[in-house]
Amino acid sequence: MFESLSDRLGKIFDGLRGRGALNAADVDAAMREIRRALIEADVSLEVVRAFVEQVRERAVGAEVTRSVTPGQQVVKIVNDELVSVLGSDAVTIDLNAPAPVTLLMVGLQGSGKTTTTAKIAKRLKDRQKKKVLLASLDTRRPAAMEQLRVLGEQVGVDTLPIVTAENPVEIARRAEREGRLGGYDVLILDTAGRTHIDEELMAETVAIKEIAHPHEILLVVDALTGQDAINVARSFDGRLDVTGIVMTRVDGDGRGGAALSMRAATGKPIKLIGVGEKMDALEDFHPSRIADRILGMGDIVSLVEKAAEHVSAEDAAKMAKKLKKGAFDFEDLRSQLLQMKKMGGMGGLMGLLPGAGQLKKAMAGANVDEKVFDRQVAIINSMTKKERANPDLLNASRRKRIAAGAGVEVSEINKLAKQHRQMADMMKKVGKGGMGALGGMFGGKMGGMLGGMPDLSRMDPKQLEAMARQAGIDPEQLKGLPAADLPPAQKALPSDVNALLKSSGGPALPGLGGAPRFPGLPGLGKKK
Repeated sequence: MFESLSDRLGKIFDGLRGRGALNAADVDAAMREIRRALIEADVSLEVVRAFVEQVRERAVGAEVTRSVTPGQQVVKIVNDELVSVLGSDAVTIDLNAPAPVTLLMVGLQGSGKTTTTAKIAKRLKDRQKKKVLLASLDTRRPAAMEQLRVLGEQVGVDTLPIVTAENPVEIARRAEREGRLGGYDVLILDTAGRTHIDEELMAETVAIKEIAHPHEILLVVDALTGQDAINVARSFDGRLDVTGIVMTRVDGDGRGGAALSMRAATGKPIKLIGVGEKMDALEDFHPSRIADRILGMGDIVSLVEKAAEHVSAEDAAKMAKKLKKGAFDFEDLRSQLLQMKKMGGMGGLMGLLPGAGQLKKAMAGANVDEKVFDRQVAIINSMTKKERANPDLLNASRRKRIAAGAGVEVSEINKLAKQHRQMADMMKKVGKGGMGALGGMFGGKMGGMLGGMPDLSRMDPKQLEAMARQAGIDPEQLKGLPAADLPPAQKALPSDVNALLKSSGGPALPGLGGAPRFPGLPGLGKKK
């Protein structure tokens, strides 16, 4: 959603970084461009004015003149102000109340309330082991209650039995009683919406609030609504005192202005964002991480969290053992493809990697088909267990049989076999050389991060604590972890992917080398 804004800001900062010193005229020119970029991204005008004024005030002052690299310092200031506009700290759904804790979902029709209700229920059930009851109070929209019942079945959560003769207030009263008697931890009420705000809608929702006494009132807003989303939020907040905002369709092609405006205009935190149609496509809203994504710095923390969610420790340990032996068969390739798909595919992962914006654009320009992963998994599924474990068995007749089973041409089997062979060669290098070789595979950008990692076992404990705090980790959690000492063999490995592939007998890949384009930014910690 933030791609166009990220591109515009990236071009502005590229111009600033090239200068040894900045004067007031340079800052003014940059502020004009930033203002134009924010307005084009559909950010509310009042928010744009306040944001640009704050940045200018800090950029023209002593902070920049004392800085060694003024351009980078301006990027840091913009980052700090973006975090401030988006809400500084992440705020989660508050369940600190007597059971059943009632959540009231409100918003306009079509904003995704019913789907979001089911997503939140699944999240609470899976992550916090809560017993959840869903109740639809939407008596106007055809099949709204049935939709919530079906979604409840999909996510394995109970729904209130449908009684068609009742009005929304009566349903709320019955749901509250059922939640209490049934021993439920959380009760989520999905209210009706309208295509626009009217007095009847507000009066009905206020009546439900008085009956249900909700602990949280979550306003569901479509990120594609644009500036009108702010008016919607203010209207609902004025009558209901909303406690938080859930933004849907953040994965769409909206310009991101609603997210930047909503928190600043209403003072209410954005608690969750919907990033897809699947029931698990719901994420916590972290202002600092979103700001990093907008400024092209990636979101490594979210990437690690995604990996931890989809890759079990047992699977990771097995893979590490195989890598140590230099073994990598088709079964391993299949599990890697499935994990990548679960984590959002190549496009989703590229969006979280720092400095990978250009690579993502190149992939988009080359029309890389993400469905190729599905075809490759189908090919591997068509193999026998012996063929997966021993790729050398794949002669011409076996390849014909596999192609027929997967519904593809034999040429696709040949491509996959070649790809597997190259990956197996790389994995052998990684097995021998550790993190340095893995860094080399990413050519410069990630190489600087992985290959140049310090030896944690030889670092002073105070330095480790400082690093942990800067990354937002409690230093106490690091105690008792084994020290990771990297093998010296990594120093002898090639530093970029072309040299690595040549040394393994594979073809060189163009365009993956080069130094990191986005330099490390000083002082990106919390605002003082």
